[in-house]
Amino acid sequence: MRTKLLYQEDSYLKESEATVLEISGNEVVLDKTVFHDGAGGVAADSGYIVYGGERYSATASHKGGEVVHVLDRAPSFKPGDVVVGVVDWDKRYRKMRLHTAAHILSAVLYNRHGALITGGDITHEYARDDFNVEGDMATVRRIFEEAVAEVNEIAARGIEVKVYWLPREEALKIPGVVKLAERMPPDIPTLRIVEIPGVDIQADGGPHVRNTKEIGTVKILKVENRGKGKKRLYYTVE
Repeated sequence: MRTKLLYQEDSYLKESEATVLEISGNEVVLDKTVFHDGAGGVAADSGYIVYGGERYSATASHKGGEVVHVLDRAPSFKPGDVVVGVVDWDKRYRKMRLHTAAHILSAVLYNRHGALITGGDITHEYARDDFNVEGDMATVRRIFEEAVAEVNEIAARGIEVKVYWLPREEALKIPGVVKLAERMPPDIPTLRIVEIPGVDIQADGGPHVRNTKEIGTVKILKVENRGKGKKRLYYTVE
């Protein structure tokens, strides 16, 4: 990948200058970006690209191993030009809050029930996760309600969220560093680690808040039975 992912170093960057590397129609590749491309189940960022007096609506995407910025029209700028990428911060920040909450939730369910995530995604409005917990729906709802109550108690402690990189072999020796039932981290030599000390540690490439207090309060929206090994929880933050 040619694009430096600025949000992996600082998720609070709202905009950045970048040099245009490639253009194909209305799809633009930059040398660096504040836009998250939607990898890892977190919805891709939207925002706009500014060049001179022109502003283009933009949504990030992952295509052919590259982060691609899909514009609302073909741009007037060309490779080598310098543009400014600006992320829709309100949507991004809600996704950050939900993403960090999701890590705490997965840790609580893993520690309490040995549950792994079998699917899920995060938008700026809500998150949904599937867990391989079993039981009748009354039992499953109770499990989720107890887990969310613990998530809220943990979030209220105001724990600093740490982000750092480790060699892949070293990272994969950490118990519970992967909580996805059917997917391993990408096959790269160094993994980005997101740690909530005393609570959770996971290999993860997406944006997060700096402190668990920023999450607010997690609220259950809906619980569904999606079949064996897939009990689905919809939740949001307030």
